[in-house]
Amino acid sequence: MKKIRCAIYTRKSSEDGLEQEFNSLHAQRESCAAYIASQKHEGWLLLSDQYDDGGLSGGSLDRPALQRLLDDVRAGKVDQIVVYKIDRLTRSLADFAKIVDVLDAAGASFVSVTQSFNTATSMGRLTLNMLLSFAQFEREVTAERIRDKIAASKRKGLWMGGSVPLGYDPDGRTLKINAPEAETVRTLYDLYERLGTIREVKKEAERLRLRSRRREASDGTITGGNHFGRGHIYHILTNPLYAGRIRHRDKVHDGQHPALIDPERWDRTQQQLQEGAARQRGKVAAKRRSLLCRKLFDETGDRLTPSHSKTRNGTRLRYYISNRLAARSGETHPGAWRLPAEELETRITGLVRSMLSRPGFIASLLAGAAADVIAEASSGLLGMIEDATPDELLAFVERIEIVPGTLMLKLSAGSIAERLAADPDHIDADRLVSGHPFQYRKRGVETKIVLADAPTGCDDTLIRNIARAHVWFEDIKTGRSFDEIAAAAGTSKRRVQDMIGLAFLAPDIVRDVLDGKQPVGFTSAWCKSRDLPSEWSDQRALLATL
Repeated sequence: MKKIRCAIYTRKSSEDGLEQEFNSLHAQRESCAAYIASQKHEGWLLLSDQYDDGGLSGGSLDRPALQRLLDDVRAGKVDQIVVYKIDRLTRSLADFAKIVDVLDAAGASFVSVTQSFNTATSMGRLTLNMLLSFAQFEREVTAERIRDKIAASKRKGLWMGGSVPLGYDPDGRTLKINAPEAETVRTLYDLYERLGTIREVKKEAERLRLRSRRREASDGTITGGNHFGRGHIYHILTNPLYAGRIRHRDKVHDGQHPALIDPERWDRTQQQLQEGAARQRGKVAAKRRSLLCRKLFDETGDRLTPSHSKTRNGTRLRYYISNRLAARSGETHPGAWRLPAEELETRITGLVRSMLSRPGFIASLLAGAAADVIAEASSGLLGMIEDATPDELLAFVERIEIVPGTLMLKLSAGSIAERLAADPDHIDADRLVSGHPFQYRKRGVETKIVLADAPTGCDDTLIRNIARAHVWFEDIKTGRSFDEIAAAAGTSKRRVQDMIGLAFLAPDIVRDVLDGKQPVGFTSAWCKSRDLPSEWSDQRALLATL
């Protein structure tokens, strides 16, 4: 069998990240080497010489490693050039023609391991010319390269930055143990093994005066240094990083950092957590995830965290509440928010869908892009939106700030760029921010947000009270007294007298209530505090003032 001598060529445009222990050039080389190994049955043999151009653009052939490689091709030392993607060799069709001339003269060829064609054939060259004609190609390559770099680095077990977890300090592209904080982490695992519920762990951690890490942002903002919340404890207990592993999307790789918790013990903890969750919430409740977790903030900068309560019949109600309500529950917080979760998620889903499908949105987002690129991106995005689930749409949300009267929504440039296969740097991030006026309605401890361009929404309590008022009015017509009606309904005489006026609402007002189109201030509590006029025209005039 004839041996095919293969040389790997790698290139990276910028010098950013080249100082890392495992950088983009290493990732390219690793993929190419694996591809060559897979072709061993065809006689492919990897040469030991390396041809790497770090920090050099593909817009010119004036690159030392590439010129050295072409000289070796001319000298008959290389039969096959192997690259990760075509643009590693060149981004210019004219320059590529020059490279092909050198390859043809020497009887050599080149292969891209992620793009299936070979310039040794005429069809391969035709495919190449077509590919190089599309500007979209470069965008997709850029996005994929970023993702591949992160994936390859995490497969190597490297720490890719972000918020440094409690118990560790950064150490280049890995982590080293912070002894005092590591003891806190181990104590939390001990407590969970002993107590069995996160609620009890939180109480015991507070008694032991365990604190989260105090962090100072670049703008001087101080966070942390507080008692652990239940969400924080759960995050620590489920983070595979403490078992010496690195998580990337739905995969977990062995990390290069030391473990704080023995991996077998960590696995037992996950089993214990899953069994506990199944007992506490059941399968139906487990599906009700708080999709805006870590994305909601109020006007004070306080984050809104998921919370829930149960009704008398066991129905679980989800909320987003200002964190200070949970962290300092014994204090009064007049400006804090408690928002019904499902209703808020529905409102935000509608806003995201509306923003993404707005005419001209993609054109403003990709300013300067070619018309065919914009058209293709718009078509793809609109097609996705039609079938998108709330989970998929809310994944585009980066941050929401709720201040009295305005809801500021910011979409993630990274998520949008990934969906459009565009370079995040080419996204006009200013177009991803929008403000939405709203009114809010208080009911007990919770607050309901009503956007200015959205209907109020069905008020189940008001609908239920209108129905009761009609039943009570029928009872009155049969001669029953308020005392008798109240006793039969299990309520007070005063409540019957307060609500009976709802039986005389104008039909169009009742219809609006059933459709969720009533004025935002028209609630059961409002009705309880005043007498409704008997004339329907007066009722309409009064409600128009709300």
